[in-house]
Order: sequence, then C-alpha cells, then structure tokens
Amino acid sequence: MAKLNPYLNFDGKAEEAFHFYRSVFGGEFLGDVYKMSSAPGTENLSDEEKNRVMHIALPVGTDLLMGSDIIPGFGQRLTVGNSSYVSIFPESRDEADRIFKELSEGGEIEMPIEDQFWGDYFGSFQDRYGICWMINYNEEYIK
Repeated sequence: MAKLNPYLNFDGKAEEAFHFYRSVFGGEFLGDVYKMSSAPGTENLSDEEKNRVMHIALPVGTDLLMGSDIIPGFGQRLTVGNSSYVSIFPESRDEADRIFKELSEGGEIEMPIEDQFWGDYFGSFQDRYGICWMINYNEEYIK
C-alpha cells in the first residue's frame, strides 16, 4: 500500500519551523538539511535564497514530516491558507494535550482541544508558521 506523508512549504522559515517541530516531536532529521546552494542551476540566486531549505525531513512515528522553502527567484510564491491540515493521531490523551499546547504556542487556535460531540478528543489550530494542524485522539484508532 502506498504511504502518504505531509510536505510543507515555507517562505524562508522551513529550517526554523522544523527545529520547532523537532522540539515538539523529538527525533533527528532524516539525512541533511539540504540548502538551495547545493543544487545545480542556483548560481544566480541571492545569498539569502541560496541559504533557503531545498528539503528537510523529520520522522514522526512511522511517518515523515517533510518540507522546503519557496524560491522567489524561481517565480515561486507562498500563499498561506487553510486548504490543508496536518492531522496527528497521538497514542494518548496526555500526548494529544502536550502536542496541541506546544504546537499551537504563538499560533491561532481554531477549535480548543476538548471532547467533541462525535466522540473524539479533538482540536485544531494554525501554528506560528501558518501551518494548519488537527490533533485527534480516539482510543478506537490506536487499537
């Protein structure tokens, strides 16, 4: 079966954001933090753009959270929005509370984490980097 992993884009904040995510989830980056300066065809980019992240990956459980920075010199533009969320299914209610509290710090809470009418313990927010997250705990999902 294929596996799906979220891939996040940033406007010059990928490395900072991933260090923050690592502080929440633990672990180490998979491989190097690849910068644009190591890619061919980037000689004409500004020094700031050459220092942007081409690829970064953080294992979270059996999945990978991956990301990169957009490169304005290549005509890329980031539009922050709520068209996608990273949905996390922690193994306990305590872990759900910890992840929600830490990731939402400095962000904007959309739905506080609490018991919901459909039976799950759920909350959602946009973090300080503009990424939308859903934290969802249900004992049935982890069995």
